[in-house]
Amino acid sequence: MTLVGAYLAALDRVTEGRAVFLVEADGDVIDERHVPATELPEGVSAGDLCRLTFDDGTLVGIEPSPAATDARRRRTESRFDDLSRRLGGE
Repeated sequence: MTLVGAYLAALDRVTEGRAVFLVEADGDVIDERHVPATELPEGVSAGDLCRLTFDDGTLVGIEPSPAATDARRRRTESRFDDLSRRLGGE
């Protein structure tokens, strides 16, 4: 699949100098992209969401998306809280 345009992507991990993004479309992971960690915007860390821009499959831009990151973290925390309550936790 050749990516064109902007996609939301989660920074999955940074290992051995490489950042690994999971590229999403409609809530599904559609691709995995590895980029040099030196190309990450300042302050971006594992778990953060970024908007990746592609031109004919080539990554041409990485922009942090703090609002999307915060929203996803809130949804995840809410799911864990709900599960904890159902299992009798505090």
